[in-house]
Amino acid sequence: MTLRFTKGHGTENDFVLLADTRGDLELTPDQVRRLADRRAGIGADGVIRLAPTAAVARSGEQVADDVLATEPQAIWFMDYRNGDGSVAEMCGNGVRVFAAFAESLGLVDLSAGGELALGTRAGVRRVRKEPDGWYAVDMGPWSLPGGTDAAASGFDSAVLVAGWPAPRPALGVDLGNPHTVVALSRPEELEELDLTRAPAVEPVPVDGTNVELVVPLGEEEGPDGRPVGRVRMRVHERGVGETRSCGTGACAAALAVRTWAAAGVDDPHDVPSTWYVEVPGGEVRVRLLHGGHVELAGPAELVFDGELDL
Repeated sequence: MTLRFTKGHGTENDFVLLADTRGDLELTPDQVRRLADRRAGIGADGVIRLAPTAAVARSGEQVADDVLATEPQAIWFMDYRNGDGSVAEMCGNGVRVFAAFAESLGLVDLSAGGELALGTRAGVRRVRKEPDGWYAVDMGPWSLPGGTDAAASGFDSAVLVAGWPAPRPALGVDLGNPHTVVALSRPEELEELDLTRAPAVEPVPVDGTNVELVVPLGEEEGPDGRPVGRVRMRVHERGVGETRSCGTGACAAALAVRTWAAAGVDDPHDVPSTWYVEVPGGEVRVRLLHGGHVELAGPAELVFDGELDL
């Protein structure tokens, strides 16, 4: 089978993009691994298939039925696979790149203030395009699996990174996919981390977890004169390894740091609701929205197109 593909990235979190507008492409885990292979394939952190939501529903995925019932306008579905071939709920950087890909195919026009509603295994995601070319995504609701106890204590698990003498406390954050966030004290400590091996997490997550290592960098004045927070992060993604960026991970990092900061002040409203997250591949913006939602904004680049024989 000859297949057209596009290579894209969001802050260097990179993807192979496949336009399956008829919904008849069935990717096997082995094919995904071959596409994502950086030596024998195209090379990517993951593979994104753009397909009709209705076709995904017909294939037996109940979540696609739920998407259409919730938002009939979400006619396109982001079928996301990790580089190891495993199926994932969604990917924050991938959603932005998906939107840029859909634009390039003429399936949506976001230049005049339009909005793209797309289906994912974590529910409907809505994307708009900002004047500076960044894509902003309503990532939906977020939560702390450990609840109010975790928010009060600041942790609900422990993480051990290769080279550390002992585990360190961590906070779980759910964004439709699982995250575990660990705070570090200095940027130098972040740079020296060995993430060639997956960090060990206790208790062991049933479905695995992404692990974010973060350094809070304090506050600064934002473009509108209001204070914004700043965080630096590295991430080890389940099914992939260390990546240059992770969109949902950036959200989790900002939300965890804000939770820790809010625990130390009399009025949580004094803590910034907007955070800039520095990752090895660039910078993204995380903003708390009303109704318990969170927004992720950042660039999306389509790098090249090609053709391959599966």
